[in-house]
Amino acid sequence: MICVCIGRGRHKHTMAEHRYLAEQGVQLVELRVDYIRTRLSLKRLLADRPCPCIITCRRQQDGGQWADNEDARQMVLRTAIVEGADYIDLEEDIAGGIPRYGKTKRIISYHNFRDTPDDLYEIHQRMCKLDPDIVKLATLTHRPSDNVRMLRLVKDAQVPTIGICMGEIGIPTRILGGKFGAPFTYASFHPERSLAPGQVGYTQMREIYRYDSIGPDTEVYGVIADPVAQSVSPLLHNVAFGEAGLNKVFVPFRVPRDELAEFIRECPELGVKGLAVEIPHKDDVLRHLSKADGIVRNIGAANTILFEGREVVGYNTDFRGFQEAMDTVFHEEERGRPLVGRVALVLGAGGISKAIAHSLKRRDADVVLASRTHERALVLADKLRCRTVQWYERTKIEPDILVNATPLGMHPNVDESPIDAKYLRRGMIVIETVSNPEQTLLIKTAREVGCRVVTGIEVAVRNAALQCEHFTGQPGPVELMRTALKRAIGPAKWNE
Repeated sequence: MICVCIGRGRHKHTMAEHRYLAEQGVQLVELRVDYIRTRLSLKRLLADRPCPCIITCRRQQDGGQWADNEDARQMVLRTAIVEGADYIDLEEDIAGGIPRYGKTKRIISYHNFRDTPDDLYEIHQRMCKLDPDIVKLATLTHRPSDNVRMLRLVKDAQVPTIGICMGEIGIPTRILGGKFGAPFTYASFHPERSLAPGQVGYTQMREIYRYDSIGPDTEVYGVIADPVAQSVSPLLHNVAFGEAGLNKVFVPFRVPRDELAEFIRECPELGVKGLAVEIPHKDDVLRHLSKADGIVRNIGAANTILFEGREVVGYNTDFRGFQEAMDTVFHEEERGRPLVGRVALVLGAGGISKAIAHSLKRRDADVVLASRTHERALVLADKLRCRTVQWYERTKIEPDILVNATPLGMHPNVDESPIDAKYLRRGMIVIETVSNPEQTLLIKTAREVGCRVVTGIEVAVRNAALQCEHFTGQPGPVELMRTALKRAIGPAKWNE
């Protein structure tokens, strides 16, 4: 079950959202009455309510908006119980002074906006002595291992427990709570109106992550990156899982570079079966693999991991995904053919650049690398036996194929481009790896000049479809994934 949080300044707006959400199938809402700016009337909020609700009146020290004194706040909570609220949220330090009454269920809560303390179990045991129906812990996390500790606590708890790690790193605890036994999770009415750090929008939770179908047997897959918010992988893979009717969920994991080793070790406890690997981990992840296919060894980067028993196996689908995307601009008889005599300028020298340059080199193109970090380009050029130029010299090359494998042009920096329009020529092939927005400044100018273009969406979808084959044993639904991604990043946002 997903509990949607409502925090509005006026009764009528709160009640209107409550009605709307119930019409959308929401089974439980949290009314944050500390947000009400007019004289509070609990009777008005609770009368004829369209679905059950939690009454929460949060102090400022616990992340709330309550501006009056503590006695007045506790009177609000007592009144909510008398008025027959379905649930009441009581912080652990006041719960002992507010006894159970009537049918109102008690959520005993603990909030920590500094960190996730080491003594989570001791805190939980203390809260279980306060006559709870549900225990809720919400703590700020700075490292992925906190997610594992929190979800382990939820799983082991004898009293129904909701354990949330706040912040971007903690998003997996919001999505995976149901797998580990949490009675429900919290979501915001809208992604842009979250009431806690890292809170996910209700429609995203329901339609992308399919939270209501997540249970103990759900297999977990995900993407590791830092940052991870820009990744389109959760959308693409969850769409594919849903289409195939698979009991799998794909989760965004923000993993800082220095936390990678510990995260890989802890994946089995989270039930993780496979991972997509994005910036900055495609190179570093190699040292944590027990097996790797030939492409990974040749390229020196992996973008896909499978956990097979005790083995951690690495693959690289960037290589083939790029080839398939590039071939969409060729006539059928040209696809897969050698590129002898064609100059290919690859901008960037990161993990995906390695796969792209390797792919072009395998097809006998004359590959030239240019990176803002020239040392990385030199290392890659030496390995592939291709040319390299300084970043400021990239415009001196007159390529037949231009590939942007840098983040230049990615949302929100949509006015950036890795190369000016005056250096583009009609008939040149321009390939973008940035997928949001699809029409980057580079792609727009290339179309205007008359270049043949491949957008970042095509590259992302082809790659994800191949990863999906590793995760599910069947090819990903390319058309469905492409449509979902276009809708998600287009003007009409489907996931809000």
